[in-house]
Amino acid sequence: MTDQNKPAEPSTGGTPPEPAAVAAKPVRLGSLRSDPKGWLILLLGLGAPLAFVLAAGGSGIGLWDWKAGLAALPWIALTAVLTLILAIIFVVLNRRKGRKTRWPLLGTGMLATLGFLGFLIPYVTAIMTLPAIHDITTDLADPPQFTALALRADNWDNIPGADNSDLRGMNPRQRWATVHQDAYPDIRSVRIDQPVAVVIEKAKRLAEDRGWKIVSVDPASGNLEATDTISLFRFKDDVVIRARAAENGAASIIDMRSVSRVGVHDLGANAKRVRQFLSDLSGTTTAASQ
Repeated sequence: MTDQNKPAEPSTGGTPPEPAAVAAKPVRLGSLRSDPKGWLILLLGLGAPLAFVLAAGGSGIGLWDWKAGLAALPWIALTAVLTLILAIIFVVLNRRKGRKTRWPLLGTGMLATLGFLGFLIPYVTAIMTLPAIHDITTDLADPPQFTALALRADNWDNIPGADNSDLRGMNPRQRWATVHQDAYPDIRSVRIDQPVAVVIEKAKRLAEDRGWKIVSVDPASGNLEATDTISLFRFKDDVVIRARAAENGAASIIDMRSVSRVGVHDLGANAKRVRQFLSDLSGTTTAASQ
């Protein structure tokens, strides 16, 4: 047999051939049967914020009444809390039984739940710490009056404090003023070193920048009325701004009032609007003497 016909012998020297590349296996989520607890937490964790969006958004576009949307929120929040508790129980039981927790599904559900609960915390805090009023103004003795817009008919109904011994004998408007002053002592008239007409024109531009619907504006008389629409619920809050001349017209005293059209508790939204708007309007807000 010639050398050409001899079978090739394996090489014993030189660089060994490189092993074939091993394809990376994609991480696959467990099936419902293999990880039912993970799927349960994931579905509940994503379902709670989705239900919130549907409840609020449905109210906002008129699919159902805003009261129905709000009524669903406590149950949605409770579902989120129970989801987090259940997830923690699953993790603890797995550790006690020496089982490894499958985190892709369960962890994602927990993160979604924590994010949603974090989103709700400011609203819960507002309900617990702020009074259930919806009419905020810088001048409690003489609030700016609506002329183009109508003040809600039930504005003085359901004012808190009727059962409070310190407020006993007061009428609803007096209770409102007392509760308002205690909760928002910083909401006061401001002084701006500009004439009334200039201030109202500036207020109009700021309102338009915020997307408010201007209903009435009269720079000469120092009055502006507008409506702000907020949140997924599309709640409407009416605003009136009043400017009065001071120092022979060289300066202005500005008062503002913001009133929610519906609901009892505004969660501090009107006070926040008044603070931010007057701060932007005056640049550096100076409280006017009362």
